[in-house]
Amino acid sequence: MALPDSLRVSVTPAEFELIACQQLIEIVPLISMERTAFISDYQGAYGPLRPPQKATVPIWMAVNLKAKKRCHIVAPPWLNVDFLQDRLNKETSQRGFSDLPFRFVEISKVLLDVASDDLESPDKLRYLLKDLREARQAKSREGLQTLDHSELSLPNLCSMEINEIRPFFVQSMHLLTQLVREPTAAP
Repeated sequence: MALPDSLRVSVTPAEFELIACQQLIEIVPLISMERTAFISDYQGAYGPLRPPQKATVPIWMAVNLKAKKRCHIVAPPWLNVDFLQDRLNKETSQRGFSDLPFRFVEISKVLLDVASDDLESPDKLRYLLKDLREARQAKSREGLQTLDHSELSLPNLCSMEINEIRPFFVQSMHLLTQLVREPTAAP
């Protein structure tokens, strides 16, 4: 959802991708590597990497290894055509938002950019993710049209979707609260 610059006071999509890269993902290493500890990483050490055994590492590490052709990235269970098609069908046929990982937008973008050769049908995945995002954006716009001064209930929104509606929502709620507290005087 494109917003004017004056309303963009939230985290940028690139910053969300950086945050999402802390999530863990499975890889199939192509090199051997001993257990490695990282000072800045709160989760500690990763490894050892022993081909062809799968290992779990943060996405940022998987992306780095993939760029150097030292691993294959294993797609998360939700990043496949069948799962996304099912979610798209639910999204277009049901009233509420379908259940998806909180950072599915960011993770799918990173993996499709870096490891599309490790994913099954990457073009179909892109198409489904785009359709899914559009369906979810239409629902969030619809939810904002029925905005109430006391609450907005949009369960199962992902981080990027929350970030997109946050500036508008905050300003709208502030205005609605003022209108409710200060009703206009009767003539």
